[in-house]
Amino acid sequence: MNVMTILLQAQGGAGMSFWVMIALMIGIMYFFMIRPQQKRQKEIQNFRNALTVGQEVITSGGIYGKISHISADSNVVTLEIATGVKVKVDKSCIFANAAATQEVAK
Repeated sequence: MNVMTILLQAQGGAGMSFWVMIALMIGIMYFFMIRPQQKRQKEIQNFRNALTVGQEVITSGGIYGKISHISADSNVVTLEIATGVKVKVDKSCIFANAAATQEVAK
C-alpha cells in the first residue's frame, strides 16, 4: 500500500501528459490501422455489388471462373469454372476481378 502511495505521488504533474500520449496513440492507430481497413472493406463491398454476368472473378478459395448467373435475392452467384461445369458460391466469397489481377501480374 505504501509503495502505491509513493508511486502516485511521484507521478504528480505527469497525469495530463499521460492522457495526451494515450490520445495520440489512439489517433495514430486509427489513421494507420482502422481507417485504411474500413476503406478497403468499402471498396470490396462496392466491387461485389457491381458484379455482372460474364465477368471473370476469383473466389476466396482461389477458384477462377466466369459469372454465369447472379441471384439478387439470395446473394448466390453461379460461376462457370470450366466448359459445362458450374459452381454456386456466396457473393461474399468473391474476392477479386481476374482480369485486373492478371494485368497487375504482367
